[in-house]
Amino acid sequence: MKNRGEQLRSIAGQTRPRRLLLCLDGVPHEVMLAAKSRGLFDAFGAPSRLLSPFPTMTNVALSCMLGESAPLGYESLYFDCDARELRGGMRKYVGRRTPDKAPSSYMAKLDYQEPLAFEFLVYLAPDAVWRADMKRFRERFRNAPKNRDFFAFLKGTDGLLHIRGRKHLDVALESLDRILTEINDWFGAETEIVLFSDHGMNLQENRRVHLQTHLVRNGYRLTTAFARKYPRSVAIPAFGLCGYAALYVGADDDAEALADSVVSLEGVDFALHRDGTNGPVMVKGSRGTARVVRSKVESETFYRYDVVSGDPLQLAPVIKSLSDDGLLEVDGSAPDNIWYSRTRGHIYPDALANLYQALNGRRVGHTADVLVSLHDGYYFGDSIFSRLAHLQATHGNALRASTNAFLMSTHRSFPAYVRAHDARPHLLG
Repeated sequence: MKNRGEQLRSIAGQTRPRRLLLCLDGVPHEVMLAAKSRGLFDAFGAPSRLLSPFPTMTNVALSCMLGESAPLGYESLYFDCDARELRGGMRKYVGRRTPDKAPSSYMAKLDYQEPLAFEFLVYLAPDAVWRADMKRFRERFRNAPKNRDFFAFLKGTDGLLHIRGRKHLDVALESLDRILTEINDWFGAETEIVLFSDHGMNLQENRRVHLQTHLVRNGYRLTTAFARKYPRSVAIPAFGLCGYAALYVGADDDAEALADSVVSLEGVDFALHRDGTNGPVMVKGSRGTARVVRSKVESETFYRYDVVSGDPLQLAPVIKSLSDDGLLEVDGSAPDNIWYSRTRGHIYPDALANLYQALNGRRVGHTADVLVSLHDGYYFGDSIFSRLAHLQATHGNALRASTNAFLMSTHRSFPAYVRAHDARPHLLG
């Protein structure tokens, strides 16, 4: 019996054109829009905004977009809630790819990705890795069977933006445009090219948030494992240099106090924690505190934004417009689709559903007790990596720049905005 990937590929050239699905790691919607305005990718329709889930990280995003299994953690170094210890890390990039190094089943769909070691080397020598990556991809696709789809993931774009900045990425996109024009000339209307990214990027220099130092000064004990329940102890997987942090507590009731402690640190936008098991999500930041509540009436989902103090997600104007238009229920809630239509272009796109699902959904196998979203211009990660790299851009937070990935095609038009979990039919259908 054919598996799902084989079934999808078998329809190429029969019920629809063969499809080249090409994911460009970390390319923001605004960059692709600007490239289109310069005359690049003119065979493609207008790029839609593909909304990446928070935290805006590759494995979280692609597993959601493709409807595949959740990765164990947000990055290769993760906290295992069952074993109660940190696992993974740099050894994931050593040797060859094996099943234990595949963060999600989406990787089984890839026909091309860079060699395993390049996943790390792309952040040390991004220009060289990008050029080699493009050459390998071009040859691999040219020699692939013509009667099936081809799915490629190019990680070099992420490294270029992180380390070299937008100008270097613009040069890379020009070379990619030439390759895709060549492919279009080879195969014409018989092959649809779908170009998309997994997340966006804030395009500014970033500085490190000293989260660990802050927590120690506030009386917390940092550890890599919990042998027993230990109050005021915290495990933090510090790996890539990104705009979020995932915190795990040693005692079940420590999450609320930990979130309160974190928000006073420079660079922190807000912290999330659950208000009870699978309960509302508390949002705490320098602008105040609010509770995101989800409810269901028959098959319809509703969200409510309960302000405790201030307005941490800057949703007051949205709530006023919903009230003025008579779209709020008596308890202040509104249907999910209404919130989505009014907040998909917000500074925190699709804020209520996105942040609620970050803690109550199944985005990773081991969900954090506290998730921290940093302001643009700040990152957290391994201190060794931060000494090796001067970040020109990064991603991970819940703000618009990192959330707005892109999606476009040579054959089809897509909605102006597409949620990550609604992307699969556009990509693989």
